[in-house]
Amino acid sequence: MGHLDHAALGWLTPVLSYVMACTGAALGLRCTVRALGATGRSRRNWLVTAASAIGTGIWTMHFVAMLGFSVGGTDIRYDVPLTILSLLVAMAVVCAGVFAVGYGRDRARALFVGGLTTGLGVASMHYLGMAAVRLHGDVTYDPLLVGLSVLIAVVAATAALWAALNIKSPVAVTIASLIMGAAVSSMHYTGMFAVGVEVTPSDEVLPGATAMQFIFPLAVGLGSYLFLTSAFVALSPTTGEREASASAQRSVEGVAG
Repeated sequence: MGHLDHAALGWLTPVLSYVMACTGAALGLRCTVRALGATGRSRRNWLVTAASAIGTGIWTMHFVAMLGFSVGGTDIRYDVPLTILSLLVAMAVVCAGVFAVGYGRDRARALFVGGLTTGLGVASMHYLGMAAVRLHGDVTYDPLLVGLSVLIAVVAATAALWAALNIKSPVAVTIASLIMGAAVSSMHYTGMFAVGVEVTPSDEVLPGATAMQFIFPLAVGLGSYLFLTSAFVALSPTTGEREASASAQRSVEGVAG
Protein backbone atom coordinates (compact mmCIF):
# COMPACT_ATOMS: atom_id res chain seq x y z
CA MET A 1 0.00 0.00 0.00
CA GLY A 2 1.49 3.32 -1.04
CA HIS A 3 1.85 6.12 1.48
CA LEU A 4 -0.70 8.85 0.77
CA ASP A 5 0.01 12.46 1.66
CA HIS A 6 -2.93 14.85 1.38
CA ALA A 7 -0.90 17.96 2.22
CA ALA A 8 2.46 17.44 0.55
CA LEU A 9 2.89 21.23 0.29
CA GLY A 10 2.03 21.81 3.94
CA TRP A 11 -0.92 23.98 4.95
CA LEU A 12 -0.80 25.97 1.72
CA THR A 13 -3.18 23.79 -0.30
CA PRO A 14 -5.77 23.10 2.45
CA VAL A 15 -5.98 26.79 3.37
CA LEU A 16 -6.04 28.05 -0.21
CA SER A 17 -8.63 25.46 -1.23
CA TYR A 18 -10.82 26.51 1.72
CA VAL A 19 -10.53 30.16 0.63
CA MET A 20 -11.62 29.23 -2.90
CA ALA A 21 -14.60 27.24 -1.57
CA CYS A 22 -15.68 30.17 0.63
CA THR A 23 -15.27 32.67 -2.22
CA GLY A 24 -17.39 30.57 -4.58
CA ALA A 25 -20.05 30.04 -1.91
CA ALA A 26 -20.18 33.74 -0.96
CA LEU A 27 -20.46 34.84 -4.56
CA GLY A 28 -23.07 32.20 -5.33
CA LEU A 29 -25.19 33.16 -2.32
CA ARG A 30 -25.03 36.87 -3.13
CA CYS A 31 -26.04 36.21 -6.74
CA THR A 32 -28.92 33.98 -5.64
CA VAL A 33 -30.15 36.68 -3.27
CA ARG A 34 -30.01 39.16 -6.16
CA ALA A 35 -31.87 36.67 -8.40
CA LEU A 36 -34.71 36.23 -5.91
CA GLY A 37 -35.24 39.99 -5.96
CA ALA A 38 -35.27 40.18 -9.76
CA THR A 39 -37.60 39.02 -12.51
CA GLY A 40 -37.43 37.82 -16.10
CA ARG A 41 -34.08 37.76 -17.86
CA SER A 42 -32.34 39.45 -14.95
CA ARG A 43 -33.30 36.61 -12.59
CA ARG A 44 -32.04 34.02 -15.07
CA ASN A 45 -28.73 35.84 -15.52
CA TRP A 46 -28.17 36.12 -11.77
CA LEU A 47 -28.94 32.42 -11.30
CA VAL A 48 -26.51 31.44 -14.07
CA THR A 49 -23.84 33.59 -12.43
CA ALA A 50 -24.60 32.00 -9.05
CA ALA A 51 -24.31 28.49 -10.50
CA SER A 52 -21.06 29.26 -12.29
CA ALA A 53 -19.61 30.78 -9.11
CA ILE A 54 -20.55 27.87 -6.85
CA GLY A 55 -19.53 25.24 -9.42
CA THR A 56 -16.24 26.98 -10.18
CA GLY A 57 -15.48 27.48 -6.49
CA ILE A 58 -16.09 23.82 -5.66
CA TRP A 59 -14.06 22.56 -8.63
CA THR A 60 -11.19 24.95 -7.89
CA MET A 61 -11.26 23.95 -4.23
CA HIS A 62 -10.99 20.27 -5.19
CA PHE A 63 -8.08 20.62 -7.57
CA VAL A 64 -6.15 23.16 -5.49
CA ALA A 65 -6.36 20.60 -2.69
CA MET A 66 -5.20 17.93 -5.16
CA LEU A 67 -2.00 19.92 -5.76
CA GLY A 68 -1.00 18.71 -2.30
CA PHE A 69 -1.89 15.06 -2.98
CA SER A 70 0.98 12.63 -3.45
CA VAL A 71 1.48 8.87 -3.34
CA GLY A 72 4.81 7.36 -2.32
CA GLY A 73 6.42 5.28 -5.06
CA THR A 74 4.58 6.73 -8.06
CA ASP A 75 4.12 9.91 -10.03
CA ILE A 76 0.63 11.33 -10.57
CA ARG A 77 -0.88 12.56 -13.83
CA TYR A 78 -4.36 13.77 -14.74
CA ASP A 79 -6.53 12.78 -17.71
CA VAL A 80 -7.32 16.14 -19.31
CA PRO A 81 -10.75 15.33 -20.87
CA LEU A 82 -12.04 13.74 -17.64
CA THR A 83 -10.80 16.68 -15.60
CA ILE A 84 -12.61 19.16 -17.86
CA LEU A 85 -15.72 16.95 -17.76
CA SER A 86 -15.67 17.13 -13.95
CA LEU A 87 -15.78 20.94 -14.21
CA LEU A 88 -18.69 20.85 -16.67
CA VAL A 89 -20.59 18.40 -14.46
CA ALA A 90 -20.08 20.68 -11.44
CA MET A 91 -21.40 23.69 -13.35
CA ALA A 92 -24.38 21.83 -14.88
CA VAL A 93 -25.71 20.16 -11.74
CA VAL A 94 -25.21 23.24 -9.56
CA CYS A 95 -27.09 25.22 -12.23
CA ALA A 96 -29.96 22.71 -12.08
CA GLY A 97 -30.08 22.94 -8.28
CA VAL A 98 -29.94 26.74 -8.20
CA PHE A 99 -32.65 27.06 -10.86
CA ALA A 100 -34.86 24.64 -8.90
CA VAL A 101 -34.65 27.00 -5.95
CA GLY A 102 -34.83 30.19 -8.01
CA TYR A 103 -38.00 29.21 -9.86
CA GLY A 104 -39.65 26.72 -7.50
CA ARG A 105 -43.05 27.77 -6.14
CA ASP A 106 -43.03 25.28 -3.28
CA ARG A 107 -39.89 26.33 -1.42
CA ALA A 108 -39.62 23.20 0.73
CA ARG A 109 -39.81 20.92 -2.29
CA ALA A 110 -37.50 23.15 -4.31
CA LEU A 111 -34.97 23.13 -1.48
CA PHE A 112 -35.08 19.33 -1.24
CA VAL A 113 -34.71 18.83 -5.01
CA GLY A 114 -32.09 21.55 -5.35
CA GLY A 115 -30.04 20.35 -2.38
CA LEU A 116 -30.13 16.72 -3.48
CA THR A 117 -29.27 17.56 -7.09
CA THR A 118 -26.47 19.94 -6.18
CA GLY A 119 -25.03 17.64 -3.51
CA LEU A 120 -24.95 14.62 -5.79
CA GLY A 121 -23.42 16.82 -8.49
CA VAL A 122 -20.67 17.96 -6.14
CA ALA A 123 -19.94 14.35 -5.21
CA SER A 124 -19.96 13.36 -8.89
CA MET A 125 -17.50 16.14 -9.66
CA HIS A 126 -15.19 14.93 -6.89
CA TYR A 127 -15.16 11.31 -7.96
CA LEU A 128 -14.91 12.18 -11.66
CA GLY A 129 -11.88 14.25 -10.71
CA MET A 130 -10.46 11.26 -8.86
CA ALA A 131 -11.19 9.03 -11.87
CA ALA A 132 -8.95 11.38 -13.86
CA VAL A 133 -5.96 10.50 -11.66
CA ARG A 134 -3.35 8.36 -13.37
CA LEU A 135 -0.67 6.57 -11.33
CA HIS A 136 1.28 3.32 -11.19
CA GLY A 137 -1.04 1.12 -9.17
CA ASP A 138 -4.65 0.41 -8.28
CA VAL A 139 -6.94 2.87 -6.49
CA THR A 140 -9.52 1.53 -4.02
CA TYR A 141 -12.19 3.25 -1.91
CA ASP A 142 -13.66 2.68 1.53
CA PRO A 143 -17.42 2.48 0.78
CA LEU A 144 -18.43 3.85 4.19
CA LEU A 145 -16.28 6.96 3.82
CA VAL A 146 -17.48 7.42 0.24
CA GLY A 147 -21.08 7.29 1.44
CA LEU A 148 -20.28 9.75 4.23
CA SER A 149 -18.66 12.16 1.76
CA VAL A 150 -21.77 12.06 -0.46
CA LEU A 151 -24.01 12.70 2.57
CA ILE A 152 -21.86 15.66 3.59
CA ALA A 153 -22.10 17.04 0.04
CA VAL A 154 -25.92 16.81 0.02
CA VAL A 155 -26.28 18.37 3.48
CA ALA A 156 -23.82 21.15 2.63
CA ALA A 157 -25.58 21.92 -0.66
CA THR A 158 -29.01 21.97 1.00
CA ALA A 159 -27.73 24.25 3.76
CA ALA A 160 -26.21 26.63 1.19
CA LEU A 161 -29.45 26.84 -0.78
CA TRP A 162 -31.45 27.33 2.42
CA ALA A 163 -29.11 30.19 3.28
CA ALA A 164 -29.68 31.70 -0.17
CA LEU A 165 -33.45 31.63 0.43
CA ASN A 166 -33.43 32.91 3.98
CA ILE A 167 -30.31 35.01 4.57
CA LYS A 168 -30.11 38.49 3.11
CA SER A 169 -27.59 40.59 5.03
CA PRO A 170 -23.94 40.64 3.86
CA VAL A 171 -22.67 39.65 7.32
CA ALA A 172 -24.98 36.63 7.49
CA VAL A 173 -23.99 35.61 3.94
CA THR A 174 -20.32 35.84 4.94
CA ILE A 175 -20.87 33.56 7.94
CA ALA A 176 -22.89 31.12 5.85
CA SER A 177 -20.11 31.10 3.23
CA LEU A 178 -17.46 30.26 5.83
CA ILE A 179 -19.60 27.36 7.04
CA MET A 180 -20.26 26.23 3.46
CA GLY A 181 -16.54 26.37 2.68
CA ALA A 182 -15.80 24.21 5.71
CA ALA A 183 -18.49 21.71 4.67
CA VAL A 184 -17.17 21.45 1.09
CA SER A 185 -13.61 21.01 2.37
CA SER A 186 -14.82 18.34 4.80
CA MET A 187 -16.54 16.51 1.95
CA HIS A 188 -13.35 16.62 -0.12
CA TYR A 189 -11.02 15.33 2.57
CA THR A 190 -13.52 12.69 3.72
CA GLY A 191 -13.56 11.45 0.12
CA MET A 192 -9.76 11.56 0.00
CA PHE A 193 -9.41 9.59 3.25
CA ALA A 194 -11.55 6.91 1.58
CA VAL A 195 -8.79 6.40 -1.00
CA GLY A 196 -6.28 3.58 -0.83
CA VAL A 197 -3.53 2.93 -3.41
CA GLU A 198 -1.73 -0.34 -4.09
CA VAL A 199 1.41 0.87 -5.88
CA THR A 200 2.88 -1.16 -8.72
CA PRO A 201 6.41 0.17 -9.36
CA SER A 202 7.02 0.90 -13.03
CA ASP A 203 9.31 2.97 -15.26
CA GLU A 204 6.58 3.52 -17.86
CA VAL A 205 5.62 7.11 -18.59
CA LEU A 206 2.15 7.86 -17.30
CA PRO A 207 -0.39 9.37 -19.71
CA GLY A 208 -1.93 12.74 -19.01
CA ALA A 209 -0.68 16.06 -17.64
CA THR A 210 0.99 16.89 -14.35
CA ALA A 211 -0.83 19.06 -11.84
CA MET A 212 1.47 22.00 -12.53
CA GLN A 213 1.12 21.66 -16.30
CA PHE A 214 -2.67 21.62 -16.36
CA ILE A 215 -4.44 21.87 -13.00
CA PHE A 216 -2.51 24.84 -11.62
CA PRO A 217 -2.99 27.18 -14.65
CA LEU A 218 -6.69 26.27 -14.91
CA ALA A 219 -7.23 26.75 -11.18
CA VAL A 220 -5.52 30.16 -11.33
CA GLY A 221 -7.71 31.18 -14.26
CA LEU A 222 -10.93 30.09 -12.57
CA GLY A 223 -9.84 31.66 -9.31
CA SER A 224 -9.29 34.95 -11.11
CA TYR A 225 -12.78 34.64 -12.59
CA LEU A 226 -14.23 34.24 -9.09
CA PHE A 227 -12.48 37.30 -7.69
CA LEU A 228 -13.29 39.50 -10.71
CA THR A 229 -16.94 38.43 -10.64
CA SER A 230 -17.01 39.09 -6.89
CA ALA A 231 -15.84 42.65 -7.54
CA PHE A 232 -18.52 43.11 -10.22
CA VAL A 233 -21.29 41.85 -7.92
CA ALA A 234 -20.07 43.99 -5.04
CA LEU A 235 -20.11 47.13 -7.21
CA SER A 236 -23.42 46.46 -8.98
CA PRO A 237 -26.50 48.03 -7.34
CA THR A 238 -29.01 45.84 -5.56
CA THR A 239 -32.72 45.83 -6.45
CA GLY A 240 -33.43 48.08 -3.49
CA GLU A 241 -30.72 50.52 -4.49
CA ARG A 242 -32.01 50.66 -8.06
CA GLU A 243 -35.56 51.31 -6.83
CA ALA A 244 -34.34 54.03 -4.47
CA SER A 245 -32.36 55.65 -7.29
CA ALA A 246 -35.37 55.52 -9.62
CA SER A 247 -37.60 57.01 -6.93
CA ALA A 248 -35.12 59.80 -6.28
CA GLN A 249 -34.89 60.49 -10.00
CA ARG A 250 -38.69 60.73 -10.25
CA SER A 251 -38.77 63.12 -7.30
CA VAL A 252 -36.15 65.37 -8.92
CA GLU A 253 -38.08 65.35 -12.18
CA GLY A 254 -41.30 66.15 -10.32
CA VAL A 255 -39.70 69.12 -8.58
CA ALA A 256 -38.14 70.32 -11.83
CA GLY A 257 -41.50 69.99 -13.61
